[in-house]
Amino acid sequence: MSFWEYLGNRHQQLLTDAYQHASVVFQCMVVATVIGVLIGVVTYRSGWGGNLATMATSTILTIPSLAMIGLLIPAVGLGVPPTVIALTLYGLLPIVRNAIVGLRGVDPSLVDAAKGIGMSRVMRLVRVELPLAWPPVLTGIRVSTQMLMGIAAIAAYASGPGLGNEIFRGIASLGSKNALNQVLAGTLGIIVLALLFDAAYVLVGRLTIPRGIRA
Repeated sequence: MSFWEYLGNRHQQLLTDAYQHASVVFQCMVVATVIGVLIGVVTYRSGWGGNLATMATSTILTIPSLAMIGLLIPAVGLGVPPTVIALTLYGLLPIVRNAIVGLRGVDPSLVDAAKGIGMSRVMRLVRVELPLAWPPVLTGIRVSTQMLMGIAAIAAYASGPGLGNEIFRGIASLGSKNALNQVLAGTLGIIVLALLFDAAYVLVGRLTIPRGIRA
């Protein structure tokens, strides 16, 4: 069976796996973004605090994904829970680091001007600092998403959702007539999803970042 014939016969299952893969990555990115930005907001004013946050999230990223999921299985079981926890933790580093860098890079004179017109600390953060730090934060989100697209495939090891199941089935049946088709379909599906997400982020950047800041 050719690859195109395989796609034609399995397109329904592949679309379901692709939807689940995209869904779990998107949801984990939302959670990682909220947590990562909060960590950045809490630590960016402190040199040691920012370094500690960056070091902690960097350490998480050094843990092999298969090992991370394997360690989570006894605690939370199989399926979605270990997948969501692992992906959220892996997605933190680029967001935390870029949030800290972005917030520290805000021109102090703009913050002083906002303070001078009576803005509270929270208002200055929400209306001045975070909007100006948004471009590097968005870059961190893009980097995290690209990483998680690949890491999410390992979730199939824990009976998680996504295109990794197609890849693992192909690897488990090496030598059969469709083994290569399964691995190729899963891999290409992840690549296509990653490109679509990245294109969406480019559009979000154009819609949310003023032209002057982009320049």
